[in-house]
Amino acid sequence: MLIEETIQKMLELRMHGMAKATRELLESAPTHQLAFEDKLGIIVDREWSDRDNRRVSRRIKEARLTTQASLDAVECDAARGLDKSFIKQLATCQWAKSKHNVLITGATGTGKSFLAAALADSACRHGMRALFVRVPRLVEELAVARVSGAYTSVLARLSRIDVIVLDDFLLAPMKDAERRDLLEVLEDRYERAATIITSQLSAKTWHAALGDPTIADAICDRLVHNAHELALTGPSMRKKKSVTAHPKH
Repeated sequence: MLIEETIQKMLELRMHGMAKATRELLESAPTHQLAFEDKLGIIVDREWSDRDNRRVSRRIKEARLTTQASLDAVECDAARGLDKSFIKQLATCQWAKSKHNVLITGATGTGKSFLAAALADSACRHGMRALFVRVPRLVEELAVARVSGAYTSVLARLSRIDVIVLDDFLLAPMKDAERRDLLEVLEDRYERAATIITSQLSAKTWHAALGDPTIADAICDRLVHNAHELALTGPSMRKKKSVTAHPKH
């Protein structure tokens, strides 16, 4: 049949959404027949949605998120320092489009990394590229890149990513070379791309924790300027989920 040959051509052209929609229309009951333009619209819309879903899945995979997180799953509670209306505002990703930063601080287990991953996931769904990386791992990779001669190309790659999550900032004291490498990353991204920071330390203490006053000035200026700050409070979410998953009898 001619239609089967057409469907086969769609599959060879990797138009899987169009092929599937065409088969479904062919198998639909005669009472549900549509005008040609309506059928064409359904077929094209299916292909568009199919490709868009694949693009989103690819972006999320490339973001290397450490957990499957979404803003819909974030528990908004005043006791946690999370306002529902503010999270809805962040969900629009206007902050990322405006090249603003998001600073998330709080004690261990309060959900900093989950929220950061959810924001990165949202950015991917809005057509942006994201990357989730722990600061200790990032400075280690940059040190290796410097030795291998790939330092400049790695910095250039990082500068092109729309949203970067720098997790566990100042988890441990930073060495001079690490501070300078981090500054290079932030300098390239300043007012050109969005950065999300998670840290157990309050943003007010970062300058002292960084050690070198000159480098600390430069790093803090590039992070805090045009930043949305979220200070998470309350008990550990890990303990809460553990108790919920294993209730006492």
